[in-house]
Amino acid sequence: MIESILSVELLGLGPELIALFVAFGFMVGVFFGFFGMGGSFLVTPALLILGYSAPVAIGSSMAFVFGTAVIATMKHHDAGQVDYRLGALMFVGITLGIELGSRLVFGLEVLGIANVVVGVAYVLLLAAIGVLFTRSALQTDEGDGDGAGDEEAGSEDDDVPAIARRIQSYNLPPMMTLADGSKASLWTISGVGGGVGLVSGFLGVGGGFVRMPAIYYVIGTSLAAAVGTSLFGGLMSGAVGAFTYGRAGVIDMGVVTALLVGSALGARIGSSATAYVNEDDVTIYFGIMLLVASAAVGISELSAWLGIPILDQLSFLLLVGSALLVCSMILYHGALAVRRTRGVPE
Repeated sequence: MIESILSVELLGLGPELIALFVAFGFMVGVFFGFFGMGGSFLVTPALLILGYSAPVAIGSSMAFVFGTAVIATMKHHDAGQVDYRLGALMFVGITLGIELGSRLVFGLEVLGIANVVVGVAYVLLLAAIGVLFTRSALQTDEGDGDGAGDEEAGSEDDDVPAIARRIQSYNLPPMMTLADGSKASLWTISGVGGGVGLVSGFLGVGGGFVRMPAIYYVIGTSLAAAVGTSLFGGLMSGAVGAFTYGRAGVIDMGVVTALLVGSALGARIGSSATAYVNEDDVTIYFGIMLLVASAAVGISELSAWLGIPILDQLSFLLLVGSALLVCSMILYHGALAVRRTRGVPE
């Protein structure tokens, strides 16, 4: 009886894979809802490690990004944290960038090197972003020990980074007014959209781990608006990417459906946690996860080159384990914060 149940496939997936993708989707949903980034980029390497081709892994990831972004954007919309005007202005650049990125992937697939190139790109990009996040978190911890004397005076300036204020000081017309009343050049907005779209189309990610920092540090919005608007941008890039790869018939709907079932709950929990958890408390874990994910993808590439299957298993365990750690930290700090607000002793 048990063997007959385990042998049944739903949408082309066995029970074990369905359970795995639902659990993984939940973790990714928590990241997406909490950070406005950081989760969808784990899906493509996970699918590559599991043996899916690069176009299928990227196309399925883009479809998943769209579904998860819809859920998370709705939650941030309720909190008034989405600049729809800015997101719409970025749309043209995102669309063109995704089209270019997808053409590169299909061209590399014809040459038979898509998996290798995408894998190496992931290793380098995840490592670079991981170093930035980890370093930023460590610097924040050091800054907290300098005393609170200047905290009140600097709180208003901290809403927009200094580099963003400097970029905004250059009036390169046409200048567009953002939801918070600040102005940004349309060229800057289009450039950010195009760059994020290229990353999305080539690597099969929503681009949030590039888009959110770019909105915050380059365009210059508040951090809350950057997270919400980044999710809206993920919705658009995911829709365009899913359509682009869907035309080629390379989206595995079984994988996408299982991931979305888990992320539907995870995204709402992650979005709700932003009201209780200080992002600085978990940022360092997020940076470490990116570094571990980079190592995991690198080990997977070594496995393919050296023909050692056990390295693939190690790679997947590292990828899932690091994601589970960060998800657990968000839920842990969220639970502590809720207990404090209710006056429950820890």
